[in-house]
Amino acid sequence: MIVLSLDTSGVDCSACVYDSASDTVLGEICETIGKGHAERLMAVIDGALHQAHLPLQKVERIAVTIGPGSFTGIRVGVAAARGFALSLGIEAVGVTTLETLALHHLLENPGRPVAVGLDAKRGETYLQIFAVDGSPLGEAVLLSLDDAKSVLSGFGGAIIGSAAPLFAGSEAGSRPDHFPIATVARVGARKPAGQKKPAPLYLRGPDARPQTGFALARQDVA
Repeated sequence: MIVLSLDTSGVDCSACVYDSASDTVLGEICETIGKGHAERLMAVIDGALHQAHLPLQKVERIAVTIGPGSFTGIRVGVAAARGFALSLGIEAVGVTTLETLALHHLLENPGRPVAVGLDAKRGETYLQIFAVDGSPLGEAVLLSLDDAKSVLSGFGGAIIGSAAPLFAGSEAGSRPDHFPIATVARVGARKPAGQKKPAPLYLRGPDARPQTGFALARQDVA
């Protein structure tokens, strides 16, 4: 199966063309841009397809990161994935950043479960624990650092992600989490057919909220 994977959930804007039958990356582009994913994503996708020497019509599945991550970036990627899937008549699947980081770690460090913690700032973390085969052992959650430390108390596996230094007592997390866009494709290729359409995974509400205290009462004009 030819999978096109997209990631706009963080500081990277990435696309990969992957052949799951041979476990081969046919083309991939990753640009660390911080912001501006909407402006760059189509060019990044074109670059990955050009490397793969394949037209878009040869893609059989779209895999896209759905979060946790940047509110705006996630929406860009999900909208693109659903648009491509609709126009091509193929399936789009959502992949979380947490399961991607877990699989990437487990491919290089097999044999132990892994807890993935992302620094969510404000003294909080996104946390999820995975078994040795990469399957989740619970839902992704947003926790205070103290609660996350309690959850991980006695955990015998690896602890990874930008929040890992915070769990160890550091005052700051590590740099933003990065992962190979090919891992998103591998996770997406493993998902069974019949998945729900990808939708953003927002574990925290948006910072910007509509102002309700200044609404003007409607006046009917005679």
